[in-house]
Amino acid sequence: MTPILLVKTSSLGDVIHNLPVATDIARHLPGAAIDWVAEAPFAAIPRLHPAVGEVFPVAMRRWRKALFQPATWQEIGAFRRQLRSRRYRTVLDTQGLIKSALITAFARGESYGFDRASAREPLAARFYQHTYAVDRSLHAVERNRLLAAQALGYALDTPADYGISAPHLPLPWRPPGRYAVLLHATSREDKLWREENWIALGAWLAQKGIAGVLPWGGTAEKARSERLARGFPAAVVPPAQSLGELAALLGGAQVTVGVDTGLTHLAAALKTPTVALYCASQPGLTGVYATGFARNLGDAGAPPSLAAAQAAVEEALG
Repeated sequence: MTPILLVKTSSLGDVIHNLPVATDIARHLPGAAIDWVAEAPFAAIPRLHPAVGEVFPVAMRRWRKALFQPATWQEIGAFRRQLRSRRYRTVLDTQGLIKSALITAFARGESYGFDRASAREPLAARFYQHTYAVDRSLHAVERNRLLAAQALGYALDTPADYGISAPHLPLPWRPPGRYAVLLHATSREDKLWREENWIALGAWLAQKGIAGVLPWGGTAEKARSERLARGFPAAVVPPAQSLGELAALLGGAQVTVGVDTGLTHLAAALKTPTVALYCASQPGLTGVYATGFARNLGDAGAPPSLAAAQAAVEEALG
């Protein structure tokens, strides 16, 4: 067995974009034993991949907020001991940030990462024993794949394959017939699509016999889901969902329509027809990217119209 550790900690979309690396490694190095370091809230994603063994949850985001607390350093020490309990042939950081480079340095094994010109934070390259140049103009998925291919000595000869499928979990509230998942929530207000557009899209889908499911992740998001649901028929506001349950929901949808959020990328990775709506960010390097139906609409400062979204959904359903 060839032990390999992947370091890709966050955010949700970034972790999803690294899944094809695990698929590539399993295909080209059949004897590889792949482990992964991810932020605890996102650890369920690499666990969906059948080629990934151990997933080490890390809490860098939380630790940074409480660096002067003794309990924080106790947790850091426990994480470091756990990580160093095994030796790896390759420790591969596809994140290219100082925080991920520090984790890479914690691990036992030869370290690999982007060179100074390719890393998102150039200083991170100083922590790696081996560095490689990867074109910064490529989509994040292909940058990850190319870095891994150079580090591990194989050539890419297939399209990106996320390698995951939706888990089979009971969702008793799920609509019995066809449904669309409408991902209206995101981390920034300027990335939101107008509520009247969501209501009009939901009503249009209802006319086609497709229910609209409106997941949420916090109090404000739940209130928005409930507000939108009052605006069109066949709308469903689910209870709070784990990441695994959301994957099960997305995997069974006829189509997912979502703003710039990690769950939109998860839908595309699960091969659910996906329409991504960009209102305040550019989709070029980090938009939805999949071999199935995946469309990026809009741009920074140029939200997509309702008509454009309907046309893309129509194509996805067709």
